[in-house]
Amino acid sequence: MNAQDTTAPPPATHPMQSHVTILAALHIGFSTLILLGAFFAFAGLALGGALSGDLATFGATAGVGAFIAAFILLISVPGLIGGIGLLKRKEWARILVLVLGFINLINIPFGTILGAYTIWVLIKPETADLFARPAAPAPA
Repeated sequence: MNAQDTTAPPPATHPMQSHVTILAALHIGFSTLILLGAFFAFAGLALGGALSGDLATFGATAGVGAFIAAFILLISVPGLIGGIGLLKRKEWARILVLVLGFINLINIPFGTILGAYTIWVLIKPETADLFARPAAPAPA
């Protein structure tokens, strides 16, 4: 044996570790894109109203834009929070993102793909083990 063979093998990682990290990044990215859509919906409607030159029209379109943006914000924030929680391996985030995965199935085509991948990753027992809380130390 030469000196090069004495190095230790890299530590084993959990088999679902990379899938959970990818899933978290996808949920954060998907939610961020939806938030950008909310901003552009508000800005587009408000700008359209402003270009009309009528103050009443501007107020109405800005109000509708604000309502749509608030609704989209309400929908996208749980995915953003859940993705961050997945990165930190929080059990509540696994449950939240799993629920969001089922809801995303109706958002064709990208939400369906994300929802199917979410369900596949988070429903596996190996993934549940990854999120399992460490055992409490025995009393002295």
